[in-house]
Amino acid sequence: MTKAIKRWRTALFAIAALVMCAMPSVAVAAAATQTQTEQQAFAAAAQEFGVPENVLLAVSYNESRWEMNAGASIDGGYGVMDLRTYAGATTSGRDGSTMTPPKQPANYYTLDQAAGLLHQSTDTLKTDMNQNIRGGAAVLAAEAKQLNNGQLPSGINDWYAATAQFSGSVDSQANTSFADDVYATIKSGATLTTSAGQQLSLAATANVAPTRTSLPMSLLQPQHTNLPGQQAECPSTLNCRFIPAAYAQNDPNDPTNYGNFDYAHRPSDMQIKYIYIHDTEGSYDSAISHFQDPTAFDSANYVIRSSDGAITQMVPNADISWGVGNWYQNMHGINIEHEGFAAQGATWYTEAMYQSSATLVRWLADKYHIPLDRQHILGHEDLSRFPAANQAKQHWDPGPYWDWNHYMALIHGQSDQAEAGTSTASALTQGLHVGQVVAISPNFATNQPPIQDCGNTGAGPCTPEPPQGSNFVYLHTQPGDSAPLLSDPYMHTDGSPGTTVISDWSAKASTGFQYVVAGVQDDWTGIWFAGQIGWFYNPHSSGQTAHRSSSPTITPRSGLSTIPVYAAAFPELSAYPSDVPPESLTPSYSIAAGQIYTTTAQNLPTDYFYDATANYSKPDDHIIVHGNQKYYQIAFNHHTVFVRVDDVMLKR
Repeated sequence: MTKAIKRWRTALFAIAALVMCAMPSVAVAAAATQTQTEQQAFAAAAQEFGVPENVLLAVSYNESRWEMNAGASIDGGYGVMDLRTYAGATTSGRDGSTMTPPKQPANYYTLDQAAGLLHQSTDTLKTDMNQNIRGGAAVLAAEAKQLNNGQLPSGINDWYAATAQFSGSVDSQANTSFADDVYATIKSGATLTTSAGQQLSLAATANVAPTRTSLPMSLLQPQHTNLPGQQAECPSTLNCRFIPAAYAQNDPNDPTNYGNFDYAHRPSDMQIKYIYIHDTEGSYDSAISHFQDPTAFDSANYVIRSSDGAITQMVPNADISWGVGNWYQNMHGINIEHEGFAAQGATWYTEAMYQSSATLVRWLADKYHIPLDRQHILGHEDLSRFPAANQAKQHWDPGPYWDWNHYMALIHGQSDQAEAGTSTASALTQGLHVGQVVAISPNFATNQPPIQDCGNTGAGPCTPEPPQGSNFVYLHTQPGDSAPLLSDPYMHTDGSPGTTVISDWSAKASTGFQYVVAGVQDDWTGIWFAGQIGWFYNPHSSGQTAHRSSSPTITPRSGLSTIPVYAAAFPELSAYPSDVPPESLTPSYSIAAGQIYTTTAQNLPTDYFYDATANYSKPDDHIIVHGNQKYYQIAFNHHTVFVRVDDVMLKR
């Protein structure tokens, strides 16, 4: 961070403190009450703090789509204004390890700033919609005054700099990108109904022309100089740009403390075999800003905007982005983030986003020879973590409301019906028998299982999600809705059944995944799933939730009572040279004799990329270890995992 930016931030924080003294007390500011509608709360806060109502609405729309997010944001933000606070420990997208990033400058934390300005607790601002909106308005007003010699701007066009600063980024591209998006929303207008049933509207302002010259000069300078001249790797038909993710050493005395990606030479040194689909759990601009912070320990190759499918590439595909918390999967994958929150589904997952993403994936798959199937086009939620104790911490994006059937149909250039395999209707499930392979394929629009949202930690309070299309079926211990849901030893260490909580993947079988039939009873189909039989409703007559498919399968080799299941395919320990610490893997699960699982049947070579420090130019810090052990990838539970070729029999 430059000295100019530090001085600018210090000055802003000082002015915010002065503004705080002049702010009305909680008792005086009675306009914000819990009985207000959300629309009225925006109007009241705008009037109270002198912020144009359309600016306040547009900032919130771009941050949260006017939803009360409970701290799930990628930048640690809360509520409809995405007010930020220090989150403490974070999980590294590189390898799943726990990191403690240093704090940002004080005024990055808009939640804490707002709490001081309003004389409110941060807990209140996290959970009270009205106070959260007031907090956002107070911070915007303080920033605007700092940028305008202590006065509020006279017209809407002069609020551009304050909205840019509200984004929290010190990078000129990310900063102005957020402000540009806010003003585009002001110009076009917006209307939607939130998940809480709140109807909000922002009228279009046709003649808006923001004043960009009011930005401090420090914010007009690019803050990242790495990867000069890098061009976005995209199909020519898409709206793409390149903004580099941060690559920097965070501690001058510790070269192992760096972010947010690793330089490599893919595919010449490591094959690119997978594409991973994520959602940002935040806005497009907040994700870009987050990946430009080297203490984020997180990155993606691409970020895609909800409204129009615009794409920002942040890590070249030759390099390794830190996206899934599994080093083997990162080594061999491309991470694509999609703007939105998993629990809000279609609010963010637009057709423009699906179309743009599908076009990009098809282009990438052709370039790197990646099969266009659900064994290689995977959600973050489809990947396993290690060590085994970290399984429960695995992310669950893009979540149950991502329409995999439609998305894969776009990738393949065919109809949703053809993708789902429903053209022959009931014939697809008639006569199912043990040993056949089925692909999960519920009708997305009509498949609306009960789902609860229990907050970012899953600890509650819990509220039911509005009924909406979903991409999975629940698995029960017996054929019948009254039977308990399957459990998982890492999600439920006490052995309790699975739940309908949105983040609980214990008993969810996702669209496109293939499993082996282990039993059929009336309209219920049982499949081998994580070492047990999971039963789901799959009627013969209509409304099938799975159809016949074909896939190679594996079962434990004769004479073995159980075999281990791994979260990665690293080399055997003897393959590592003496100067490379070996990556030791312990099994996550096991498969008993007689169980059968689908596989890609690809004899996967094992490799490990040693790049432990920021000294990427040193030859001894860029080592690829190759092993002799081979693995198969299998669909085991809600995740894809790996088994040793020597442990199994392959059945075609």
